[in-house]
Amino acid sequence: MLVGALADAGADSRALTDALDSLNTGASFTFEKVKRHGLAGTKFQVHWEQQKSHRHLSGIVRMINAGALPERAKQRAIQVFQKLAEAEALAHAVNIEKVHFHEVGAVDSIADIVGACVGLELLGVEQLYCSPVNVGSGTVETEHGTLPVPAPATARLLTGKPVYARGPAMELTTPTGAAVASALATGFGAMPPMTIAATGYGAGTKDFAEHANLLRVTIGAAAQASEATTVDVIEANIDDLSPQVLGYALERLMAAGALDVSLQPLEMKKGRPGTLLRVITQPELRETLVALIFRETSTLGLRIYAAERRVQTRHFVEVDTPHGKIRVKVGGDGGFAPEYEDCRRVAIETGASLKQVLAEANFAYVNTTR
Repeated sequence: MLVGALADAGADSRALTDALDSLNTGASFTFEKVKRHGLAGTKFQVHWEQQKSHRHLSGIVRMINAGALPERAKQRAIQVFQKLAEAEALAHAVNIEKVHFHEVGAVDSIADIVGACVGLELLGVEQLYCSPVNVGSGTVETEHGTLPVPAPATARLLTGKPVYARGPAMELTTPTGAAVASALATGFGAMPPMTIAATGYGAGTKDFAEHANLLRVTIGAAAQASEATTVDVIEANIDDLSPQVLGYALERLMAAGALDVSLQPLEMKKGRPGTLLRVITQPELRETLVALIFRETSTLGLRIYAAERRVQTRHFVEVDTPHGKIRVKVGGDGGFAPEYEDCRRVAIETGASLKQVLAEANFAYVNTTR
């Protein structure tokens, strides 16, 4: 589906076919325009005689290195297979060189991975970003028998990545797809700021009733505009917890990766004073922080909702002050502010007042811009 989507977005299908032919797999390749649930896409197909032979990582690496492929496409494809071999080795408790790529090593899967890497190169893609991954549900039949979805290797490859299950009860993300995403994606989540140049849709084999069986790629150039990302907001109203414990929970949440945590006084039912705990987080950390809130506070329930977060481009400038070096955060609109933790540290180390250190940092930065 990814190869089809890249071709649909403008990657030269003839160049893709020539690159895959150079692997000498004995297969042939076609690109066909199809519709899925009323939407148009490109179906990439591999035609070859099914065989039962297995392949090992070393043999696949030799095949890729021998092909007439762009150098970076070779490196990316080998990186994907290395990642996949590591996951399969862990899932089946064998040495990485003993892994039999029975399904992944088949010609069609080699074509999928190498074709995707060549397509990225043809489109000049420098960085990949991936949305949360729909893994599917139910079971899948493999040479190891019936396995739960996601398959063990897929689950390992997507550890720490945002996933969900929606649609038909079947495997919607294979180990091959998970390996490509895990090995090549710079990040997972909302689309990064970009100027869109092209979009493409790659079609799967099935035509689902629930949704279009298509994978979309969006190609573009990084935008210098303010960043806009999707975040999750987690909230709880708490009226039976010590302020000391709440303060500790705030510290633990920030240390665990929350983007921001705040405590707000409330007047709750029956006139009782309480506190609103609000946490802003990246979606992939949501469940980690939810578990932490339940562990460190007395709340029995949480509210969770999505929100859009806009962040200006910013960078740090280090300035010299009479009491030491301090970083100043500079926004895209020219606004600036001394980094609080630097000022706090310098004030404690030197005995100067915090307000004096802040003033010195502001003065030093203004002088550097004149």
